[in-house]
Amino acid sequence: MLRRRLLAALPILSLAASPAVAAEEKAGAKQVGQYVDLQPVALPVVIDGQLVNYVFVSVRLNLASGADTSRWRAMEPYFRDALVRAGATTPFTLGREYDKIDIAKMTTSLMKSAAQIAGPNVVRSVTVTSQVPSRRARPPQA
Repeated sequence: MLRRRLLAALPILSLAASPAVAAEEKAGAKQVGQYVDLQPVALPVVIDGQLVNYVFVSVRLNLASGADTSRWRAMEPYFRDALVRAGATTPFTLGREYDKIDIAKMTTSLMKSAAQIAGPNVVRSVTVTSQVPSRRARPPQA
């Protein structure tokens, strides 16, 4: 008899618990980091005016705490375009390294471009999450 009552009460208990579980899942889903991840970009490595290699770079723009994340994520193509244009105009070549870029030059350039696109104090910092060379390049022949 007790077993029948427990089995009958089980669906009622699970229905009562499901709104609490759903509320926890929604709260976890709404927490979004304050950043914009750019799609990987191919940046040229140019030595002595000669294209030697490409480096595929993944970049994260860290936003200020009060920034509207969804608005700036929608602007991701503009940030990426600014990075591609800057890399094509003045390549971020790191000395004689053919499989890396100069992160300091790239982040400085992207911070300037991001301030023009988003306005001042929106983008807090730029982080390079990965650099992958297109191929292992040999030094150009003289």
